[in-house]
Amino acid sequence: MAKSDVKAPTKKAKTAESNGKSNKTAAKADVTVAEKLVELYRLQHIDSQVDKIRIQRGELPLEVEDLEDEVAGLETRMKKLQDELVEMEGQVSEKNNLIKDAKAQIKKYEGQQAKVRNNREYDSLTKEVEFQNLEIQLAEKRIKEAKAQIDGKKEVVEASKERYDERKKDLEQKRKELDAIVAETEKEEKELAKKSEAAAKLIDPRLLGAYHRVRSNARNGLAVVAVERGSCGGCFNAIPPQRQLDIASHKKLIVCEHCGRILVDDYVVERVTGEK
Repeated sequence: MAKSDVKAPTKKAKTAESNGKSNKTAAKADVTVAEKLVELYRLQHIDSQVDKIRIQRGELPLEVEDLEDEVAGLETRMKKLQDELVEMEGQVSEKNNLIKDAKAQIKKYEGQQAKVRNNREYDSLTKEVEFQNLEIQLAEKRIKEAKAQIDGKKEVVEASKERYDERKKDLEQKRKELDAIVAETEKEEKELAKKSEAAAKLIDPRLLGAYHRVRSNARNGLAVVAVERGSCGGCFNAIPPQRQLDIASHKKLIVCEHCGRILVDDYVVERVTGEK
């Protein structure tokens, strides 16, 4: 196609495109504060249901994790102890072989003593016999010490094994409990997670960011709360009458001056929960 065939957008087309963008901007602007509050409270309502499910699990996930770490630590410790036992038993075996060799040497030297021709050779062989006897005595002492250490190490191994078996049993029990709870709530939690994700897409990113910041800092996970009996539903501090009127007017988002949570009135709550 020749360059001359490419037509620039007409003024009418530009106007239509501009109108389209304006309409989208206007549509966003048309979302009232009341609707924003409804969407925020809906998200909070869904997330609170997820929180309740996780509360049902209690400390079980952490308990399971701690037990897994403890069991793994005991396994490592027992392996190290077993390796040390093998090393000690190897040392005992070496000393026994040394004693065996020393006795063989003594027998050989004593045989040679019967054939010596002078006192000098006899004395030399006698010194060799004495040296080998000292080697035997030292080896026997080392064997005795090693056997005492082995006995002590075996007691530690046995105690560690008992502890390991006990904690492994506890871990299996806790895992069963956790799996049972997860099996009961997994489907519901996944459905709620999808609803939470869908609800979040309807909220302005900046507002959603503020929601998550407040929620992460709140001990009970509540970022959007209703006014109950003239007080904040999150921190329970009293809200001045004029501020309650501002909340009910839905002209702007009002936050609790004490805890920073976003406040809503009964109208918003009823829109979400269907309460009358």
